[in-house]
Amino acid sequence: MLTLDNARPGARLRIVSVDGRGWVQRLYQMGLLPGSIVEVVSNYGVGPVVLRVMGVEVAIGRGIARRIYVEEVKES
Repeated sequence: MLTLDNARPGARLRIVSVDGRGWVQRLYQMGLLPGSIVEVVSNYGVGPVVLRVMGVEVAIGRGIARRIYVEEVKES
């Protein structure tokens, strides 16, 4: 399964699960919960991963992105 820190810029993804404690509630408040569709705005291998979720751009650290499991959304 793909983790968010390995997703390519421009990819549309569905969040499958979030692995962790403590900060998970904050991610849910930002709209990053299982089933949400996100678009990767930037991910250059260093620094934060910038996402667009529900029309808003958010940046999350690589360590947290490594614990968010996603799957590619097929365009129809």
